[in-house]
Amino acid sequence: MDGSLAPAMIRTACPHDCPSACVLEVERLSPARIGRVRGSASYDYTAGTCCAKVARYAERVHHPGRLAQPLARLGAKGEGRFAPIAWGEALDRIAAAFRAAAARHGPEAVWPYHSGGTLGVLSRWGIDRLRHVMGYSRQKSTICVTPAESGWKAGIGAARGSDPRRLAEADLILMWGGNPVATQVNLMSHIQAARKRRGAKLVVIDAYRSPSVEAADLGLVLRPGTDAALALALMAAALEAGVADRDFLARHTDWSPEVEAHLRRHSIPWAAEVTGLAVAEIEALARLYVGTPRLFLRAGVGFSRHRNGAATMHAVSCLAALTGAWAREGGGAFFYALEGWGLDTRLAWASDRIDPRVRVLDQSRIGAVLNGEPAALMGGPPVTAMLIQNANSAEVAPDSHAVRRGLAREDLFLAVHEQFLTPTAAFADIVLPATTFLEQDDIMMGLGHTALTVAPRVIAPQAEARSNHAVVQGLAARLGAEHPGFGMSDVEILDATLRASGHGGWAAAVEAGFLPVAVDIPSGTDFAGFPQPDGRFRFQPDWAALGPYGAEMPRLPSYWQKLEWAGPETPFRLITPPARSFLNTSFTETPGSRKREGAPRLRVNPRDAARLGIADGGRVRIGNARGALTMAAMLFEGVLEGVLALEGIAPSDAFPEGIGVNSLVGADPVAPAGGVAFHDIAVWLRPAE
Repeated sequence: MDGSLAPAMIRTACPHDCPSACVLEVERLSPARIGRVRGSASYDYTAGTCCAKVARYAERVHHPGRLAQPLARLGAKGEGRFAPIAWGEALDRIAAAFRAAAARHGPEAVWPYHSGGTLGVLSRWGIDRLRHVMGYSRQKSTICVTPAESGWKAGIGAARGSDPRRLAEADLILMWGGNPVATQVNLMSHIQAARKRRGAKLVVIDAYRSPSVEAADLGLVLRPGTDAALALALMAAALEAGVADRDFLARHTDWSPEVEAHLRRHSIPWAAEVTGLAVAEIEALARLYVGTPRLFLRAGVGFSRHRNGAATMHAVSCLAALTGAWAREGGGAFFYALEGWGLDTRLAWASDRIDPRVRVLDQSRIGAVLNGEPAALMGGPPVTAMLIQNANSAEVAPDSHAVRRGLAREDLFLAVHEQFLTPTAAFADIVLPATTFLEQDDIMMGLGHTALTVAPRVIAPQAEARSNHAVVQGLAARLGAEHPGFGMSDVEILDATLRASGHGGWAAAVEAGFLPVAVDIPSGTDFAGFPQPDGRFRFQPDWAALGPYGAEMPRLPSYWQKLEWAGPETPFRLITPPARSFLNTSFTETPGSRKREGAPRLRVNPRDAARLGIADGGRVRIGNARGALTMAAMLFEGVLEGVLALEGIAPSDAFPEGIGVNSLVGADPVAPAGGVAFHDIAVWLRPAE
């Protein structure tokens, strides 16, 4: 780019950890500066909308606190004192540390680590090229959606669903455990279209009164972790009313008399007692479910983030199968499109070089891994060298105290490639400045819809920032790693990947802005079965086949009472739903988001507050055996008694303790395949002294 470029609107795509992967239009003011950001109308899922935090992206890209050059640690780990060094020296030190770790304990002692800071095909998973070629420890990515994915696949067979745009043709939209008003505004635009054009009813079910619950035709607030009980009662009501689609069940599911007898045993009064809902509320929902054939079930993630989350997701997914909604126009169900993209990843990820003998470490268990727990290490050597990209594990990972103890080990060499000096980067030996998505080229998988969105570079990298791809290339050259992808530019890899995957080349993709991919399960008159070996939905899933912890799970759709139960010591249940202006810990640095969110506020039912002598705005402490936090209370009728809600992952410096809410979250894996029970937290509550 040269300095003569005139201001222009450039089309690209959002990489952030959100299912939308929006097609965007970004105002380029100069070769190095942007202005406005808006959703592009060129793709009918994005439909001209994007969230407010991305619309304000200029304040992130041009933030004075962005890392501008490589840094080397001066003080103690976690202290955050660094001195600038040159890029060449930084990469030399990282490569030397990786060689030393491999020489002492074998290559599995090195653990390249990534998470959802970006969802780019190259910028997130490109680090795997180095891992696979060098034989470094592999990674099981579980931290976000694994319980939900496992529960969905248990019945449906794959992490796919109906095209979510079909909900615009539905008469009843059942939004279960999601908050699109705050966290996925383009989905809400499609919901509003169905309400306007068809008079569709929107039902939102959540564990607190979110903005989406308030916007619904029927909004229900239940006890955290009890969603399956409500789903079971709805299915019992459908069987009683005679609206189960017997032909669909016979042709497309494993329905049996045993399943039917089991479901019929779950009454509405029973579900009311379990969930905390009123009988009348469940009856109102049952009338809609029983009386509306064109049902579209849009399952979110939040209700699966409990120790019974996979079983709960399976029970909820049964709703669309029981009434045959999949086979009706405007009907069906969708969670995320996590499978079926058909990308050839041999160049981008070196997937052709995976050695199945190399251990796979669970990213959710990073605390246990770094603290040397033998089971978490899979019986292998300690991890003594890491490169972290796209992850702020000191705040995002569960059991944050354990994570920080592990990151503080003096025998652990840690390199962190980041845009800001995060709490995780503060533990690093070497910190590398990273580009934003506007300063690199990539392709995004739109997990909330059915297209790859295309993200060409808009501006030049700021200061000395380099892309994830460039860092991997630099290390590969120093380590002697050999693979064709290491010698190619990002555009060359993306072009070759698209061509090998049958999507044309990079130039055509940029021109189109998005690439439709047939990842959906056709619904309506085109429905032909589920992606199971026999094409049948499973009311009776094989949990053991889905993961190492599946043997203990219920054989039939069930309210599985496996939760971190509140007891005398910790009588409250805490949930941590997303904040509107943060995205995990992304955007917690930008002034616009911090101003809109303000200080952390714990939502407390007024009756609980009165009983404990807690005033609105008063300081309170919550805690359990893992830790304790202090914050302001907010009296809120939108949580049930015994339930607390704290929105978002507020930055550690927002709490007097200097650590965030995930310090209270357990890291024990969720059955059947792992993941984190982020909303399954038992705590005590008391006024702060």
